[in-house]
Amino acid sequence: MSSTSSFTSFTSLPSSPSSVLAAYGWDGTWADAFAPYAAEGLVAGRVVRVDRGQCDVVTADGTVRADTAFVTPHDPLRVVCTGDWVAVEPEGHTPRYVRAYLPRRTAFVRSTSSGRSEGQILAANVDHAVIAVSLAGELDLARIERFLALAWQSGAQPVVVLTKADLVPDAVTRAHLVQDVETTAPGVPVLAVSAREDGGTSLLERSRELGGGLDVLAAVVSGGTSVLIGVSGAGKSTLANALLGEDVMDVQAAREVDGKGRHTTTTRNLLALPGGGVLIDTPGLRGVGLWDAGSGVGQVFSEIEELAGDCRFHDCAHESEPGCAVLEAVGTGALPERRLESYRKLLRENQRIVAKTDARLRAEIRREWKRKGAMGKAAMEAKRGRLR
Repeated sequence: MSSTSSFTSFTSLPSSPSSVLAAYGWDGTWADAFAPYAAEGLVAGRVVRVDRGQCDVVTADGTVRADTAFVTPHDPLRVVCTGDWVAVEPEGHTPRYVRAYLPRRTAFVRSTSSGRSEGQILAANVDHAVIAVSLAGELDLARIERFLALAWQSGAQPVVVLTKADLVPDAVTRAHLVQDVETTAPGVPVLAVSAREDGGTSLLERSRELGGGLDVLAAVVSGGTSVLIGVSGAGKSTLANALLGEDVMDVQAAREVDGKGRHTTTTRNLLALPGGGVLIDTPGLRGVGLWDAGSGVGQVFSEIEELAGDCRFHDCAHESEPGCAVLEAVGTGALPERRLESYRKLLRENQRIVAKTDARLRAEIRREWKRKGAMGKAAMEAKRGRLR
């Protein structure tokens, strides 16, 4: 295939509903960004899977295997990722290399579990982050808040999907669980779905019995790119199969001992949905570490940020300051104390992560520690003076 014919087909994609790449999210803006690479004879495609320096890229002529050696920098946030739009060498090159990826619109990033000051990009160019949470066990609201912070920070719109809702047969109890998550996720859709087939009843049918959550989710993900995230055993692969309309992803039952999954998904896979849109299924995440997610944390705890605007001091830490509107709300019961504790914890964690690469912030943190230490020492001395 010549570079000229390749470029012509790509630039006409937005007006060609039958185009392969249009089904994967290609539009006029991507075509404009790709134009300089097309002039070099390179081929446009979207990364659907990455594995050890190799990636599968869907192009107008089908899926090709490409090497990422040319775009594997030392910065782990700049490696080729599932969801990237890339420029690949044309047919005839052996091996075929990815020469560049187009600027990302959004990026879903978490901190690595290695303890080093590194981030790990999980998915690129994502419009919706579908957070799968199993109702088979006790709800971990703090973990949901972590996922939400990462989702908001990425630039994607989060959606919380409560899977295995059929395991909570009592409608009142189920409604209370949904309400708890809605309180934890202000401004975020919360959907309850069944995550298994039982007695010949399909997932879709059971979901409709539970309020039609899957129908709503299918409508949401039909527009743009969605990433499916959650811990192992949350029912992500079953949910992906329901949205795809066929058993594409392997599914295994969670362990009976602790309800945890067995990592049936081991790579991030991008799949076109029959109703439109694409879905990136991801392996279960054991760690949900924040990565420079300050604004994401602020959106998760928007009610606290709003209350903070009424505090007497603009730099109020919401700990013991007089005139603190946040502490007043906790005292009256308007704000659950758990929410404030979780907010403080995530802010501290995010600050530590950012400080690892920001010398000025490290200095500010040290000054704050010294200030609090001096305040504590003064309070202790004053207390001793009163006791004498």
